[in-house]
Amino acid sequence: MTQNQNLADLSAAGVSVWLDDLSRNRLETGNLAQLVAEKSVVGVTTNPSIFQAALKGPEYQAQLHELAGRGANVDDTVRALTTDDVRNACDLLAPQYETSGGVDGRVSIEVDPRLAHDTDGTVAQAIELWKIVDRPNLLIKIPATLAGLPAITRVIAEGISVNVTLIFSVERHKVVIDAYLAGLESAKAAGHDLSTIHSVASFFVSRVDTEIDARLEKIGTDAALALRGKAGVANARLAYAAYQDVFESGDRFAALAQAGARVQRPLWASTGVKNQDYPDTLYVTELVAANTVNTMPEKTLDAVADHGVVTGDTISGTAAASQEVFDAVSAAGIDLVDVFDKLESEGVDKFEVSWNELLEATAASLSAAG
Repeated sequence: MTQNQNLADLSAAGVSVWLDDLSRNRLETGNLAQLVAEKSVVGVTTNPSIFQAALKGPEYQAQLHELAGRGANVDDTVRALTTDDVRNACDLLAPQYETSGGVDGRVSIEVDPRLAHDTDGTVAQAIELWKIVDRPNLLIKIPATLAGLPAITRVIAEGISVNVTLIFSVERHKVVIDAYLAGLESAKAAGHDLSTIHSVASFFVSRVDTEIDARLEKIGTDAALALRGKAGVANARLAYAAYQDVFESGDRFAALAQAGARVQRPLWASTGVKNQDYPDTLYVTELVAANTVNTMPEKTLDAVADHGVVTGDTISGTAAASQEVFDAVSAAGIDLVDVFDKLESEGVDKFEVSWNELLEATAASLSAAG
């Protein structure tokens, strides 16, 4: 099969195309395999909202009946259903894992979002999920909350690969990088092979525009309104500059690289455009650079395949202009610290709500199956 040219161009420019969705239906119908074959997909991300939607499908009923018959509780049932899907997706993407030297072919699964403020609980479940799925191309998703940061270090120190999620600010991204490096240093001291440890830093994009745009519209001045739709891309470009400072020219990582360490790639998440006034490929074509990942909902993937214009690197050299955007946003009266605090809190809450709904629906399904 022939790869879509637009997505092939994106991959050639250094962006790994990942799908931000997973379901048993995608696996069993061959849909995911088709996206790999035709749309350059080389990875998959999941989150509690994705599983909450997926597990409504009829494909899970047989396993639900089996688990109900064994007397499984709700948490064990959800863990079995989701880890089975993730393991099967890991197996499907094993060729991409092998050909990329372990960089791609990755599938992410998130720790229980109710543990977002529990460091020890996050570490324990990360290790448990790693053992249950038992695939080298797994990534454990840990949120970049204050409690998540030390968990990231401890999990990396165990030799486990991590997808750090819910990053909204460049300041938090820098601390995430530090947590990763600290984990690598501990892993090295413990004798782990650093070349097998991978990490991505999931930097959320569209939600930043949604929140800042609403505040700019409330201010309502011409200067404020002119800044709409600019903060999300500028924020991500500044995050890439922070990545370059550490991984391309920093002494601390250089020492680890000599021992086989891999860079922690920036991953652009929340790349579906929420404002119809903006191009539906905005958060893809404007965020092209080497050693990045863009995880897209299928609607965005299809938009890029249909009419995305990939012109090469659109990030390198933009840090100064991006900082000017943020200086202007602050000057317009936007409290950026409050913006990022709100986005993190809402992100954690949204996933927890989805997870609780998933548990409630699963409990009802178990009851009916029993």
